[in-house]
Order: sequence, then C-alpha cells, then structure tokens
Amino acid sequence: MSCSPIDRLAQKIAELIVVRASGHLSDPQRRYPRWELNNATLERLLHRGVGGVILLGGSAVELQQRTEMLRRWSAQPLLLCADVEEGVGQRFEGASWLVPPLALGRLYQNDPQRALDLAERYGRCTGDQARRCGLNWVLGPVCDVNNNPANPVINVRAWGEDAATAGTLAAAFQRGLSRTGVLGCAKHFPGHGDTSSDSHLDLPVLPHSKERLAAVELPPFQEVIAAGVDSVMTAHLLLPELDQNHPATLSTTVLTNLLRHDLHFDGLVVTDALVMEAITKRYGAAEAAVLAFEAGADLILMPADADAAIDGLCDAFRSGRLPMQRLEDSLQRRRQALKRIDKHQPLNPAQDTPLPSESERQLEQELVAACLHLQPSTGINCSQGINLIRVDGIVPCPVLSGTAPALRLPEGQGFKSLVIHSQGPSPWQPDQDSPLALERLGQGPVLLQLFMRGNPFRGTQDSIEPWSAAVQQLQKLHRLAGLVVYGSPYLWEQLRTVLKPDIPAAYSPGQMPEAQQQVLKSLLNRSHTAACNADFTD
Repeated sequence: MSCSPIDRLAQKIAELIVVRASGHLSDPQRRYPRWELNNATLERLLHRGVGGVILLGGSAVELQQRTEMLRRWSAQPLLLCADVEEGVGQRFEGASWLVPPLALGRLYQNDPQRALDLAERYGRCTGDQARRCGLNWVLGPVCDVNNNPANPVINVRAWGEDAATAGTLAAAFQRGLSRTGVLGCAKHFPGHGDTSSDSHLDLPVLPHSKERLAAVELPPFQEVIAAGVDSVMTAHLLLPELDQNHPATLSTTVLTNLLRHDLHFDGLVVTDALVMEAITKRYGAAEAAVLAFEAGADLILMPADADAAIDGLCDAFRSGRLPMQRLEDSLQRRRQALKRIDKHQPLNPAQDTPLPSESERQLEQELVAACLHLQPSTGINCSQGINLIRVDGIVPCPVLSGTAPALRLPEGQGFKSLVIHSQGPSPWQPDQDSPLALERLGQGPVLLQLFMRGNPFRGTQDSIEPWSAAVQQLQKLHRLAGLVVYGSPYLWEQLRTVLKPDIPAAYSPGQMPEAQQQVLKSLLNRSHTAACNADFTD
C-alpha cells in the first residue's frame, strides 16, 4: 500500500521531510556518514520531492557551493537549515563563531541593556551570514531554561538560567534574525533545560505539572512566539503529568493542545531529529513519523529512514488514520514560511563578500571580551612547563586545531603541550587526594586549560572527572602555574572554591580561537621566567 516514487501523495509528503547532509561537497569528506546521506541518495530523495536539508561541516565558502548544488537537484524551493546556535562559524569554518548564549544570560544579570543589544546583534549576524552562505532557516534560538546545572546537553546553549532572562534574550536574538529574511526556530518545546540526561542517548523524564511548565519552561517560548518566530522544534522527553505514553515529539497533548491551542502558535512545528535514541530505541522510522504527524508536527527532521517515513505516512493518509486536511495544513504552513523568505532580496550567496565582515569580526571580539572573567593576579610568568589541555571530545576538533592559540601561545613561551581527550590514555590514578598521574606529565609548572561544556552524546561522563582534587593536588605541590576554563560556568564556579587567589586564572564561555587568544594574551607574561621557574618544585 506504500507510495510509488512518482505518486503525487508521496511527493506532497516528501515536501515535509528534512534529511541530513554534509556541508562538504564530496562523499569521502562526510564527518558523520551514519547520519549524512551520500550524494546519490540525497539527489534521489530531492528528486522524489524531499523539501528540506539540514547541513553540518565544511567551510562557509564550501557551504555556498553546497546549497547551490542542492537547489539544482530539487525542482521545488528547499528549506535549508543548520544548527548554528552560536553563529554560522560554529559549524562552518571561516564564518563568525560567537560565544554561547548562556554567556549573555550571565551578562544580563549585571548589564541587561548591553546584553540585550548584543543578543539582537548576535541574531542579525547569524542570519546575515546564514543567508550569504545559502541557508534560509536557522535552528535557533534555544528557548530552554537551563535551571539544572547537571544538564549534560543544554548547558551553555540556553540564553538563561531563569525564565525571564532566557525569554528576553531569545526574543532579542529572534528580532535580529527576523531582519535578515531567515527563518528562526524556537527549541526544544516544551523545555529541555531541567533534564539530567541526554535525549540523544535516552528518553529524559520531566516530572512537572502543567502549572510548573507555565511558570518556568513555557514563558521563553511565549516571548519568542510573540517576537514572530517562524517554527518551533519539539523535545524528545516524557512529561508523565501531561502524557504518560508518548514523548513530547509524539504527543498530541503537547503539540496540538498545549502548543497550538494554548499558546496559539500557527507556524511550522518541526520534530527534533528522529534518529536520536530517545526515539529509535522505541519506534521504527515509519511509526515515529506517523506518530509525530498525528501529534501535530508539520516537518519530520532526520527520520532514521526517509523512504520508510514517506511510505509510512502514505499508508496512514490512505487508510484514514491521518486526515488529508492535516497534510494540506502543513503544506500551507511551509508555503507561508517560504513566502516570508521571498519577501526579502532573492537568496543569492555573495561569494565575494568576506566572511566575516569587519563589523561582524568586531562583534566576535566584543562578545568574548564582555563575557571574559579574570582572577586578579600578576599573570603567568613561567616558561618550560607543561601545557595540560583537556578537551571533552576527540582531537583534532574545531576548538583545538594545530594552530589553536591554546597550543601556540603557551608553546611560544616554552611550555610543552599535552592534550587529554576521549580516545587518549587516562591521566587519572586511583587516589582521591592525588588523582593526576603526574609522573606521566613530566616536570615543571603546569598550565591547566579545560575545554569542558555540555555536549550531546557524552552524557555525564565528563562531570565525574575529579578536577577540583587535581587543582588542589597541583597547588599543594606548588606546580599550578595557571588555570583556564573554557565553556561551562558550573565547572569554573566549582574550581574557584578551591583555587588560591594568587593563581592566575580565567574563565571564558567561548572555546573558539578568538576566546583562547584573548584569555592567554591576558594571562601570559614573558618576564621574570627565571624567578618563576625557581618557585615551582616537585
């Protein structure tokens, strides 16, 4: 009973499917071939009528070429999107990589007007660069309230740790984005901020009542909807007080009753990626797509099998399980969204326009400087020590290329770099008071740089590392030359409680090269190296 490739119903349904592709042009360059379709499959699905592509990886210039390629393969206007919550440069090299949104949430507590201004410029920069690269849909702003410091997946991606801050700044971002003619997306409805597990790996449970949601989780979505956001993305989490049987993505109570009826949202509802294990552990590709559409979703993002999703939806419409009017409603919402894009100048990537522009480059620098925290001290005066770096992933990675300032600047002062990463040897020994195996590090003072933030797919594995004990161990041996935390404010706050006030230290929410440059230029001091080296003994 499934649809044939030339079936008109199948073509209509395919318009509402969004598949994943690499931003790179050729198949061997794909970073995540498990999820990123090869070019032959991608071209076939676009010919079948698939109406959207989410992209990741490559350079900004390559993305311009890639989006043009995808448009040539499709006979219809495409929705082309990316998870660029921290600027286009977060995913595509060469564009602006901005500080995480939570950095402005923290700034808002002390300087609200400056934070609001920066958030709006942040949205404008993201939208302008997305458009110049050929994208017409930004999957942001995040509207989750990160009121749970143990959250392993939202963390610094949120605009605030309370509802008022998160809503105000996310709405400011959306206003900036709207001016560029690029669609926005509020996520992850009805709120993923108060979870302690990662929906990429399993199904989080949020035991909150509708009243609690109305007080904490929903206000940022309401503010961003009022600011004119074009789409809302669902969350893969279970709210048993609302629906005991289905995660929010597949729940009529959440998507139709709460989002459509109570919050009066009539834009596009898009699922979070259906390849995430919160869904795939429980549902097949076809059934997940049908349940999401039945619940009130319009767009199906990254089904585990696009063909199966299309065929499953065909069967559901033909059998009467899904009413045809629902399909027409979703297609109309998609057409309206594309019209809003078309009201602006035709999307024509300007390959001769530099990325970033001078004003965008200034914004990158201003954001880092505004959110940088330095512990007052004399600065790092040592040389010929150990530059110990922890990266919460594998290397090479975007934050730590071979030319990264976190490597280059200390090495220029005589430090020897040692990088700890997920696939490398463990630096730990089974001693709670002296957890670092220092004999593996070598002699001399240690500059400790920690690139730690909530990251999808890592769960809680980074949070159990005993960095407080490690800092105390190095201080006890007079070997801690300095400390830098890039990313999580919660780790920084934890380590500051055990850090001696005379230790040079800094915190930057951003991990990108611009942040490394500003931090280390502030901390490193090339003078008095001999005196300093004499002070550091085993």
